Amino acid sequence: MTGKEDQVRRMLDGPHPPVPPGLALRAAARGARIARRRRVTRMGVVLTLAVAVTVLLVWLAVADPWAAPPSVVAPPPRLF
Repeated sequence: MTGKEDQVRRMLDGPHPPVPPGLALRAAARGARIARRRRVTRMGVVLTLAVAVTVLLVWLAVADPWAAPPSVVAPPPRLF
């Protein structure tokens, strides 16, 4: 082993620092907040997509954009 590995092993084998009280509760609360934020964001994206699809479908039904525009025919010219 190299000197660096020995140094790391000695550090890991030594006494471990004490864990702050309440660390697990704070970590669980933070995880719950992150999960809730992701859930709300996901619901917002799904809702936005649903509204966009609904608006598109209504526009397609009302505007009929695939139909050819009506042809405009000029009236015959008047000679006198």
